[in-house]
Amino acid sequence: MKHHVTVGVDGSPESRAAARWGAREAVLREVPLRLVHAVDWLISPSVPAPGSEAADRWADEALTEAEEDVRRRHPGLEVSTRCLSGRPAAALAAEAADAGLLVLGSRGVGGLVGFLIGSVSLSTLVATETPVVLVRKSDAPEAAQPTRYGQIVLGVDIHEAADKVLAFAFEEADRRGCALRAIHGWKMPSMYQYAPFFDPENEREIGRTITVMLDDMLMPWRHKFPSVCVTHEAFEGPAGEQLVRAAARADLVVVGRRLRRSLLGVHLGSVAHAVLHHAAAPVAVIAHD
Repeated sequence: MKHHVTVGVDGSPESRAAARWGAREAVLREVPLRLVHAVDWLISPSVPAPGSEAADRWADEALTEAEEDVRRRHPGLEVSTRCLSGRPAAALAAEAADAGLLVLGSRGVGGLVGFLIGSVSLSTLVATETPVVLVRKSDAPEAAQPTRYGQIVLGVDIHEAADKVLAFAFEEADRRGCALRAIHGWKMPSMYQYAPFFDPENEREIGRTITVMLDDMLMPWRHKFPSVCVTHEAFEGPAGEQLVRAAARADLVVVGRRLRRSLLGVHLGSVAHAVLHHAAAPVAVIAHD
């Protein structure tokens, strides 16, 4: 078992939001919090170049500020800090290897736009198999407590064996004492799109079948976590859109990411991509085979 939560901090409001979210999660898990600093100065002109006195001071200030803030909010929490060397995405991914969870900040711009995923966050996300949570800065005053909705939203693909995704979502709902809402999006088979005579009953029957399949997929986890109140919905249409709507009143959205080892670059599924860029709630991305 991995025994700490790691948060990437850089002194920005987004990283402060991530540090606070990560601290609350560490308290829930009863594990230590590790704050790490890694900034890509090549794409951050305001950040001093590495190796300089100003860069060292920048890193110390970012870590000290974050540490003091979370210690003030959670006096009993065990907190440590580390300054990482090397390219930030690779350094953060390596740091996450022995963590139970990696938390990163991502700039939110409000409304339907949601997150702006930076290259470091995106590269780190696809470089690690550790669960990653992206946290946007809240529009509320920093002193205010985050709104709690008492619900986690889970994106489920009934065509994949994604036990890691289901386990993470149920465990989070269990430790938070909140409800879990599982969502699956589906579309009609292409052959029906060109059928000269379409029977609407076929569509309803497919919907009923998919709902049963979703229920069957969740059943073992309901038995394993009997205290978690679970609802499930199968919608015809893009799952990403439904998850983004549901995120408006969720404490956390959980989606899966298939492990894709390719020389062609970064790969995210369409659902994870939509949720990461548009959801208002923090988003947990869970890698699975």
